[in-house]
Amino acid sequence: MRDRQASQDARRAREFEAFVAGAAGRLLHAATLLTAESPNDNPRARRLLTLALAHTYASWDRLRGEDPYDRTRQHLAVRFARGAWHQYGRFRAAPVSVLAELSPHQRLIVVLRLYEGVAEEQTAALLGLPVERVHTICARAMATLLHPPRRPASAAVEAEVAPS
Repeated sequence: MRDRQASQDARRAREFEAFVAGAAGRLLHAATLLTAESPNDNPRARRLLTLALAHTYASWDRLRGEDPYDRTRQHLAVRFARGAWHQYGRFRAAPVSVLAELSPHQRLIVVLRLYEGVAEEQTAALLGLPVERVHTICARAMATLLHPPRRPASAAVEAEVAPS
């Protein structure tokens, strides 16, 4: 009995390692986009991905034909939503990318819809929002991305330009 359990555990570990080897890069990029961190310095994205992968590994035997990538992406999105929406503003880093200008709601929907290619209906179901709301949030986020708000010039630049 122990040999069979050990064999199943080894098979499970090999399957999961193969999954992580193939999907971790894309999932880390999605997590980095969600957290709006720099690709070279992304501790929150790495933690988010680690938690999502741990959840997927814990439920690996119960997937039963379900795509593990979709399951992990779902855990990633849900965990980001829970954390970011409750802590919005606490971890506002200096804008590294234009995605940092978006709210967590907008960033999550843009990443799911445009980077991951998830349909509006699936995104709405995942987030518990009406489809129209997802469409509106995505449209507003795209408007912000295409026409980012202008930042005020720094005081030093203004001092150099101002006539004496």
